[in-house]
Amino acid sequence: MTKTKKLTLSAVLTATAFALILVSKQLPSPWTQGGYITIGSMVPIILISIIIDAKWGLASGFVFSLIQMMTDFYLPPVTTFLSFAGVILLDYVIAFTVLGLAGFFAELMGNKIWAIALSGTIVTGLRYIMHVLSGLLIWGAFADTDCIPLYALIYNGSYMVPEMIITTIILALIAPKIKDKFNL
Repeated sequence: MTKTKKLTLSAVLTATAFALILVSKQLPSPWTQGGYITIGSMVPIILISIIIDAKWGLASGFVFSLIQMMTDFYLPPVTTFLSFAGVILLDYVIAFTVLGLAGFFAELMGNKIWAIALSGTIVTGLRYIMHVLSGLLIWGAFADTDCIPLYALIYNGSYMVPEMIITTIILALIAPKIKDKFNL
């Protein structure tokens, strides 16, 4: 695949990921401190990594994180620069960039059909971990509970677990076509 095709595919799939978020945001959301369930918005970023490679996936995930910050930035009333940087890194930059590792995990497992879906589960799990860490290190100070670790797991899990399931199902359904079309 030429560099122009890689760039074009990455741009189209990143735009698709953003469009899926915009459509999903039309639904009511019970999460007042950020987070929502989408209709597979992570799948296009994961596909970039699987179809092209993890380097392109990481770059696309990073760009996607910047788009997320520009359109959906929610900052707790933090009092230090370190907390501000932590929100940016854990809730946006790292959380969305790790989606680009899917190609690495799929390749590690031999790019089998099941490996494509499993790699999606792994990277969405990594994203979930980033949000939990953010909840523990930053958002926990604003929680109305004494059990911050449990709160961080439950709050972030309430939208990330459904996201993980949706992403894995979509990847499992399209994996055979992706594998055939791109000779993986």
